[in-house]
Amino acid sequence: MIEWLADYGLFLAKTATLVIALGVVLTLIAHGRRKGQSGDGATLKVVELDERFQRRRRQLRLAAEPKAGRRRLAKQLRKSDKQAAKGLVDAPERIWVLDFDGDLKASKTPALAELVSLLLEEIQSGDEIVLRLQSGGGLVHSYGLAAAQLDRLRDAGASLTVCVDKVAASGGYMMACCANHLIAAPFAVIGSIGVVAQIPNVHRLLKKHDVDVELLTAGRYKRTLTVLGENSEEGRAKFLEDLASTHDLFKHYVGERRPGLDVESVATGEIWYGSEALAAGLVDAVGTSDAYLLEKQRQQARVLNVSLESRSGLLSRLGKGVESRLEKGVDHILQRVDDLGWQRR
Repeated sequence: MIEWLADYGLFLAKTATLVIALGVVLTLIAHGRRKGQSGDGATLKVVELDERFQRRRRQLRLAAEPKAGRRRLAKQLRKSDKQAAKGLVDAPERIWVLDFDGDLKASKTPALAELVSLLLEEIQSGDEIVLRLQSGGGLVHSYGLAAAQLDRLRDAGASLTVCVDKVAASGGYMMACCANHLIAAPFAVIGSIGVVAQIPNVHRLLKKHDVDVELLTAGRYKRTLTVLGENSEEGRAKFLEDLASTHDLFKHYVGERRPGLDVESVATGEIWYGSEALAAGLVDAVGTSDAYLLEKQRQQARVLNVSLESRSGLLSRLGKGVESRLEKGVDHILQRVDDLGWQRR
């Protein structure tokens, strides 16, 4: 009996230890997520060029070379890589690439604001900032703040290029029009310079079931249209007046940043595809961000992608550090194997 109780007590102790350990882990995870969401745990990440693209380009060149000349070409490519790397260090032009994938609330605005602040302290004469923008718009005040971050670059005299590969509509176009140079892909969705509001009303349903709703306000227009109460013509008229006022502000904002644009002709809420948007004056050129950045690389500019990422825990950072070193070692080995492989064929 005593032995059984001892075994049972040991089992309970192990279970309690496991539960406590699990609780500590869950608490740390929750704390890390909250920290990451607040932005305090974000870390700056800068990536230069696309090494994978360069490696595959080498593979193509070696594959196209006759077998007898592959060894010689491999040596030439390694030499040219070293010269190119040296040239990039001394390159006068730097391209800082940012990404903004907007949701309804433009929730990435705080990260954008921090990156803008950092770049304003770093950019030099001849530098260019490229924003790869994708957004179908959202809340007026949220996208107004996001656009204001890009205005900071414009006001500081920085060269800002915005590339739209898929969509920059409504609030997204409010951000895009801040650019000194605006590029859109041929079928990117551009425009939608308008304001929309949709409010459901269940007053008749509640009335049918004898449910009364009392809406008490101080101020004539504190509440114009409601979801639960009965809407009045006066409230509806005021709501439409506010929409028109917001639309006027939107048009004025776009017109100031694109003075050559006939704003009234495009501020109908319609959308245009990239090629049509060029003819309408909504964009400055048709093309993709990939083509634009590749052309900059060909001009020997340094292209650096800048982003903020949530900071991981100590063990995760150690693991990523080891992983990064292993990847570099493996990439180097694979590069030599690729060269030798093409030379043998």
